[in-house]
Order: sequence, then structure tokens, then C-alpha cells
Amino acid sequence: MTDRHPVSPVGLHRVLEPHGVLPQAAWKLDPSPALVDGEVRVRVQRLNLDAASFRQLSDKHGGDGGAVRAEVLDIVRTRGKMQNPVTGSGGMLVGVVEEIGPHSHHEELEVGDAVTTLVSLTLTPLQIDDDLHDWDGLSEQVPCDGHAILFDRTIVAKVPDDLNGTLAMAVMDVCGAPALTARVVRRYVEAGHAPTVAVIGGAGKSGSLSLAAARRAHAKRTVGIVPVVKEAEALHRAGLADIVALADARDPVGLSDAIHHALGEPADIVVVCVDVPGCEHGAILSCGDGGTIIFFSMATSFSTAALGAEGLAADVTMLIGNGFTPGHADLAFDLLRCEAGVAQLFTERLAGEGHL
Repeated sequence: MTDRHPVSPVGLHRVLEPHGVLPQAAWKLDPSPALVDGEVRVRVQRLNLDAASFRQLSDKHGGDGGAVRAEVLDIVRTRGKMQNPVTGSGGMLVGVVEEIGPHSHHEELEVGDAVTTLVSLTLTPLQIDDDLHDWDGLSEQVPCDGHAILFDRTIVAKVPDDLNGTLAMAVMDVCGAPALTARVVRRYVEAGHAPTVAVIGGAGKSGSLSLAAARRAHAKRTVGIVPVVKEAEALHRAGLADIVALADARDPVGLSDAIHHALGEPADIVVVCVDVPGCEHGAILSCGDGGTIIFFSMATSFSTAALGAEGLAADVTMLIGNGFTPGHADLAFDLLRCEAGVAQLFTERLAGEGHL
């Protein structure tokens, strides 16, 4: 354990380099298993790489799962955490509480509890012990054996007894998106204007939850944008969007035309839930004056978004999707349980990847 910094509820004492930064910004963390005040050690059973990071790694290696697995191992061994050096993002994990250190504020936890973290792997000390030998490198979900260290300020949730652990992890990985979408929609409604909402990537995990959350928060109309017919058909079957439209989110004019055609006007709220870069300008063109864009993708270039809005003279509010909103996990689980379309899309996706 490093003695460079006093024990800290946000994990400063685990930062090896550079000194003085928070764990998320650190290049390297100390993942040693011995606990100090306030820490919890979790025996990791599965990682969920964030979509942007996994896509970047897969594209880099031409879909070679073995090469992807080797690079993930190298990142974790080198950095003491999972943080893709290109995207800057990581993911989250599910596991079992192995030990609770002294004076922990996680009074809700007991040894043996199945838990998932609601914070990024980019700030979570992590050690992998099994060389990821059960992972083929072909999907975001990574079975593994190892340990992770949680801090007093680490947000953690128990895996619900009524849900499959893999399904619960997939939901928790994106639970910030529907909570923030619902909050923004409610603000419009409370101001006397039920908004139109366009969700780019509406058939994905965060997209499907965001569509369901927008409808529950009393959006006027919702449109789900997907890139291919197969996803359009899946979203139609799920019934989560009032309108389903096909468009490539990287084509600014094509995307804005699709949304304008679907709604008859630009959207009041645009939620970006895709894991590819280059979607910023299309989202801006698709949003009406005075509207709001929520970027909930680690593939987003926020400088591109800001300069693009300036260049287009777009009067829009742009929000960075924060993975934490109070009550976000409970809302996401409730949507999964109560909205058949959400459960359907999640189940189909995970089954297609061989996880269910």
C-alpha cells in the first residue's frame, strides 16, 4: 500500500502516479488486496467493458478476440485498473464482497453479498488473477477471477435476488442514462411543455431504457433512431418508441432529416446513446432552438460538440451524461421489471451474445 497520501474516502491513497490526482485521472493505481480504513474488497466475477472502449479495442485488432483479451490484460496489469488509454473509459464490475475493512461507511454490505459497482473501472483498483481464460474477447461482458477495491465514496448496489446477475450488470452499466433523461423531460413538463424526445441508438441498452424513461416522464412523443433494419424491427417489437426511424448517426444531414421527418420538426431533447465517434453534429442539427442534447456516450468529443454548436449558431443546452443520478439504479431496475419492451431488448441482446 502506498504511503504517499493519507487514507482518503475517494481513494487518493491508492494513486501511485502521478501524485496529487484523483484515481480516475491517475495513470496507475495500487490494487494490492490489504485493506485500510473505509475500504471493501470484492472478489470479481465479471467485468462489463463500456461499449465505446470495447468497440475501439475490437476495431483496433480487427475483431481478433485473443488480441483484445491480451490488451485488456496488459492494461489492467500496467495500470492497476481498467482504463482504455484511447477512449479514457472502462466499464464496471459484478462480484461478491470478500472483506470489509475497518470503519467502512458501507453499512449496507455484508461479506458474501453479490454486488455491482455503479462507478467506472477507471477509478477502481483492479487485479486479475486468471488471465481472463474464460473470455473469448468477442463481447463486452468479461468473465474473470480477481479482486477490486472499493472506497467509502464508491457507489455500490446489491444484485437483486429476482434478476439474473448478467442481466442486472448490463442494466446497472447504463442506469445513469434513463435517470438523467427522465429528469430533463420532467423539467420540460413542469414548465408546461411536454417535449418531443429523439434517442439516437434507441435499440441499445442505454437507448431502450432512455426511451422508456422519457415516456414514463410524460414526453409528448418519442422517436428511436437506429442504423439498420434488424434493430428497427427489434425496436418496433419492443414498442418503446412512438416512431422508429433509420439513420446513420454519423451522417449529420441524414440524421437530422430522419428526425425532422419523424416528428415534423426538430426534437426538443436529443439523447445520444451510440458508441461510435462522429455523432455530435447530427445531434446538434436534430435539436430545436432552446432544446437540450444529452451526450451519454464515451465516444463523444465534447470539444467537437461545443465548437460544432458554435459553428452552427445552435442555441442548445448540451449535457454530459453523468453516470450518477440519485435513484438511478432503482429506476433502471423498475423499468426492466415493468416495461416488457425493455426486458425483451436486453434479453435478446444478451442471448445473442451468448450470455443468457
